[in-house]
Amino acid sequence: MTSIDVLDLTKEYGTTRAVDRLTFRVEPGRVTGFLGPNGAGKSTTLRLALGLDRPTSGRVLIGGRRYAAYREPLRTVGALLDAQAAHGARTARDHLRALAVSNRIPARRVTEVLERTGIAAVAGRRVRTFSLGMRQRLGIAAALLGDPEVVLLDEPSNGLDPEGIIWIRALMRDLAREGRTVLVSSHLMNETATFADHLVILGRGRLLADTPVRDFIAAHSARRVHVRTTDPGRLRAALTRAGHLVTLDDDGQLRVEGITAADVGALAAAEQIPVLQLGDAQASLEEAYLALTAHDAEFTGAPLQEA
Repeated sequence: MTSIDVLDLTKEYGTTRAVDRLTFRVEPGRVTGFLGPNGAGKSTTLRLALGLDRPTSGRVLIGGRRYAAYREPLRTVGALLDAQAAHGARTARDHLRALAVSNRIPARRVTEVLERTGIAAVAGRRVRTFSLGMRQRLGIAAALLGDPEVVLLDEPSNGLDPEGIIWIRALMRDLAREGRTVLVSSHLMNETATFADHLVILGRGRLLADTPVRDFIAAHSARRVHVRTTDPGRLRAALTRAGHLVTLDDDGQLRVEGITAADVGALAAAEQIPVLQLGDAQASLEEAYLALTAHDAEFTGAPLQEA
């Protein structure tokens, strides 16, 4: 199994430190979401991992070796960083053939990845005629061409239609189930929650979190309960008397802060108030992420009323 090891990685551009002594490991067999605000250092880290830039200090090892040490890197690492990278005058098939020849990959793999990514029917068209979503699929086909153990994807759902988004989610999970190491950079929090098992989160070039998705959300969620009853006024009064903050929504549902569903249920039973619906609420990945990175975003806007 091949892991990605980022070891005390630092990258400076003049007086700007884009990546600041970053250390983490991406394990095989799971999809790792790579998150962070604009300017957090995600793209720089990926470029450093692929030898497209040189670190100021530290290193990135893939399977214990630097990317540049692989004679046929596409057989070990597949990457999509820029869907516009393919030459517009080439056909999709010719673009993949050129990559295959350069890494001694069998020609049959070109047909296989065209079919797996759903663009076999347009393989003879020139890339410049492709939509953004089709270019994304071609970039993913190129990343899979060498049947690599490690797959790096930067915003892979960008430009995809709803069917394409569902497809890429399933593809990433399938790759992880096959035992591959999958690192996916994204700024779409709730989309990331649909496919990621683990999170690595950056802020201003530093590591903010390296944790399973469930643990991250739980750690950044305040206790809250949603409850629906035949007598919301009486239950609200009982909860307020017990010292709890209660909000009545327009649809008659009560939101209770700082308490568990078990506690609300016990209080309702003691007051003999029928309960129709009761459950603990948890923050979304987006809410948890914003709570963590609130002070680490490079660009933020003022609320509308302050602007």
